[in-house]
Order: sequence, then structure tokens, then C-alpha cells
Amino acid sequence: MILLKDCFRVVRPRYGAGTDAGSSGDDLSGVDVLVEGKRIKRIAAGIVQPPGCEIVDCSRHVVMPGLVNTHHHFYQTLTRNVPAVQDAKLFKWLVYLYEVWKGVDEEAVYWSSMLALAELAKTGCTLSTDHHYLYPQGFRDDLPGLQFKAASEIGLRFAPTRGSMSRSKKDGGLPPDSVVQDEDTILSQSEDALRKYHDKAPDAMRKLALAPCSPFSVSEKSMADAAALARKYGARLHTHLAETLDEDEFCVKMYGRRPLRVMEDCGFVGPDVWYAHGIHFNDEELATLARTGTGVAHCPSSNMRLGSGICRVREMLDLGVPVGLAVDGSASNDASDMLGEARQALLLQRVRYGSAGITAREVLGLATAGGARILGYEEAGRMEEGALADIAMFDVMKLEYAGALSDPAAALLFSGYNHGVDHLMVNGKFAVRDGRLTGANEETIRDEANRCAKRLLTKAGIEAKW
Repeated sequence: MILLKDCFRVVRPRYGAGTDAGSSGDDLSGVDVLVEGKRIKRIAAGIVQPPGCEIVDCSRHVVMPGLVNTHHHFYQTLTRNVPAVQDAKLFKWLVYLYEVWKGVDEEAVYWSSMLALAELAKTGCTLSTDHHYLYPQGFRDDLPGLQFKAASEIGLRFAPTRGSMSRSKKDGGLPPDSVVQDEDTILSQSEDALRKYHDKAPDAMRKLALAPCSPFSVSEKSMADAAALARKYGARLHTHLAETLDEDEFCVKMYGRRPLRVMEDCGFVGPDVWYAHGIHFNDEELATLARTGTGVAHCPSSNMRLGSGICRVREMLDLGVPVGLAVDGSASNDASDMLGEARQALLLQRVRYGSAGITAREVLGLATAGGARILGYEEAGRMEEGALADIAMFDVMKLEYAGALSDPAAALLFSGYNHGVDHLMVNGKFAVRDGRLTGANEETIRDEANRCAKRLLTKAGIEAKW
């Protein structure tokens, strides 16, 4: 047992229709949180310490559900801040970086996963997915297995996707031939991965979804086959959709339909489906998302970084569309900073909808319970008795929060500049204590990631100046 004692503020974000998303009335001050096993057993003032129970002083902390990351590309952490594409739009950015990414190997997958998961953990994330759709020829190891190994070492709950691409340059797509697979291989290996790794239990430490990369990187048949296979195993479905106007034009030219219509025709909609980005949905399409319960992973930093546009999150929430938060690939964001991403979501919606466009409470809700719902974890993302003990503890008795403590939860978004978590608990165990990872050496991760990044760039003929 672990007792989080004298919590300065316990934050219980609410998410979904009918909740007062702007209220701080559910916050609790001066209470204790008792964790037993993998769940929150009790939240109350003055809990008597059970025999043998570890005490954690939380009198300086905002204690809240761990943040949930609903879209990422871990391997892209090795190609952050590449000068040639710092100012590029999505398609140009992809074409250039595919020539680097085609060199991704087993070592690169493992260390990029360690790096991304470490950053996520240190910024308050307890549950993440990853969208790995790149399968270079000659890859020998079990790629999902490498990622699950990294997640186990960092200590995060992990629900990645088995991604795929079948359409290369010769077929009118963007990537080189060496990183795509034929669709029979994709289907066979996807089923193998589901059998081996997908755990349907509500408290599973690992789940697996299927995620064809996008409508312009696989065929309609491949999309439909993935949908049927995922549902056979009770798994979820994911893809990129409506990220750029170029994508809209591509789909209309190739399929004669807009991207969401293509997805509907493939059976790739529903409460077990979520899309990354969703910037360019029209009014009719937003209504379709709401009617079908199809979710959206909002990626504000990436959308700004690539100049793709502003997702209509305010309208999605009002319509009841499931929305989660995501950092996206670290080559289009350049960080895996979950708390920082929540701040970006708050500010970007206000650029579009005005100063009352979205509240801090709403952002915290979509960053916790909203994301957990999208990834299939109804018992995560909540600070309630019986919920999974996935808990982030942020020390707000720091210089950057001075003067902001009239609403400590909102201070995490409105104030502060150091987005590091003090303690992070996942499944009742600490993944971060006193700001440091408990299961891995941070300096080793840094050095190995830099080594792999330099090797990838050099192999692609790009000078690596370190």
C-alpha cells in the first residue's frame, strides 16, 4: 500500500456531455489518497496509515490522473529539429524524412521508444499509444516486442498500434519502396501481433490497435481488412485523417471522395476508431463523428509546427465527439511534453474561438479521461475510488507557480515553464520519483538516442554536427 498524505489539491477532471467541465468544485484539499495494489482504494481526510504502508508527502502537490497521449511516432524522436525541414509543410516534410527513416533498425526502434516514453513519463503521462507504420525491409526482430520491452522498463501503460503502409512512390504514394509491405504480409503480421500482445482486460498494461497510416498510404481494401481483423480480436482502429488540405485533394483525386467518406465506406468509423489530427472536417463530417462516436486525437503543437491548421475542438466537444490529446511525432513537434501539450491545446483553441473558447478544466479532462476513453481504458484517467492508480503529482510550491495558487490545477496550464512531474505512479508503482525515472538511466537513454540519431542521419548523407 502507498498513502499519498495531505495532498495540497486533488484534481478530478470531468469529461463528457452533461458535466460541468469548467468547474473546480470537484477538487479536494488536504485529503489523503490510499493506493492498494493497482487501484485507488480510498480518498478521504485523515486516513490512518495501514501497517507497512509507504507514506508520500503530497502537501506541495497537485495530485491528478496521469495524462494520456493518444498519438505519437516514437521513432521520430531521432530526427527532431532537422534543419532542411524546419519550415516545410507536411508532404514535403514526409518525403524528405522518409529517406532518413528508411534506415530505422532494431536499435533505433528500441532507443527511440525509450526516449519518447521517458519524456512522456517525466511530463506527467501514464498511458500512451504509438503509431509505428514504418517496416523497413530486412528488419529481423519483433518490432512491437521491442516497444513493449521499452514500455515495461520505463513503467508506462502502453497501447500502441501496429501501423502499415503498402503504397510507395511507384504506386503514387510518398515513401520509398523499402519501408512498405504488401497487404497480405501486413494482414498476416497484424494478426500475429494481436494474438501475441493484445490484452482486452480493462486494467491491461498493454493493448494493441491496428493503424494503416493514412488513406493515401494503403488501399481501401487494406483499410477494410484492418477494420475486420481488429474487430475480430476486440481491438481498436487508428489512422491519420483530415490533417491537411493536400490530403483532402489527394483523396478526392484518387478515390473521388473526401477522406471521411472513404473511411465510412471501409467500415473505419465507430466508437472503436480514433483519427489523428482531424483539422479539416466540415460541419457534416463533425456530425458524422458525433453520431458514430468516432474519436479524434488533437495534436496542437504538430498542427502549428507544420502550419496545418487548427482543429475544431470546441465544436467537437459541444457535439459530443470523443477527443483526446496527443504530442504527435517528435519530428513534427520536437518534444514529447504532455503537460506542455495541454497548455498548447488551451491557448490554440482560444486563438480560434476567443478567450472563453475552452477552459483549463476542459483541457485537463480531454488530456486525462478523454484520452483514456479513446484508447479503451474506461477505468483510467480518473481520481476516484476504484479507478486505476495512474497518478501524476506536480509540485506547485515552486517559483514559477507563486501567485497562481488560487486555482492550482489551472496553474499547471496558465503558469509555469518547467513541465516536469515530481512523482508519477502507474498501476500503483512509481515510474518517476523526485523527478527521476525509477526503471531506467536517463543519461544512458540520452547518449544512446543521440548515437542512433547521428547514425541515421549520417547513413542518409546528412551531416550530424555533434
